[in-house]
Amino acid sequence: MNRRNFLFATLASGVSAVMLPQAVLANPSKMEVFKSPNCGCCSAWVEHMISAGFDVVMHDVDQKTLRTIKARVGVTQELSSCHTAFISGYFIEGHVRAAEVRQLLSERPNALGLSVPGMPIGSPGMEMGDQRDTYDTFLVLKNGSTEVFYRQSAIKTTF
Repeated sequence: MNRRNFLFATLASGVSAVMLPQAVLANPSKMEVFKSPNCGCCSAWVEHMISAGFDVVMHDVDQKTLRTIKARVGVTQELSSCHTAFISGYFIEGHVRAAEVRQLLSERPNALGLSVPGMPIGSPGMEMGDQRDTYDTFLVLKNGSTEVFYRQSAIKTTF
C-alpha cells in the first residue's frame, strides 16, 4: 500500500466526514487544509499558500477531529501546530513556508511530511511587524524520527 492509499484509508476509517477528494491526487498543487473555524493565523497561512500559487481547499473542523487527523498521520504532540494540510501524499503541519512545500514536492523524499511545531513569530500567518523567531521546519520520516529540513533565522527574509 503506498502512502497516498494509506492516508486515504486511515482518514476514511476514523474520520468519515473528512474525505480528501481525488482532485488532490490529480493536481499536485492541490492542498487540503484542516483547521479550527476560529483560527485567524490558519486563514492567514492559507492566504500565503494561495499567493504562492497553491490551490487550497479549507475545511473547518472541531478540535477533536483535528487531533484525530493529526494522530492518524503521525503528527505527534511535539510536532503539532494549529492546522494540518495534505498535498501530494504528504502532510504539512503548521506554519511551513511555501518555499519548503515546493522543495518537498520537488525532491519527493521518502517521508510523511513537514512540520513547524507551535506558532513561531514571523512564520507565514504569524507575522508581527519585524519580529522574527528562529525556528526549524522538520522533515518527518516514516519511522517517526525528524531531521531539520530548513532553519529560519530571526533575520527578516522573504517568504
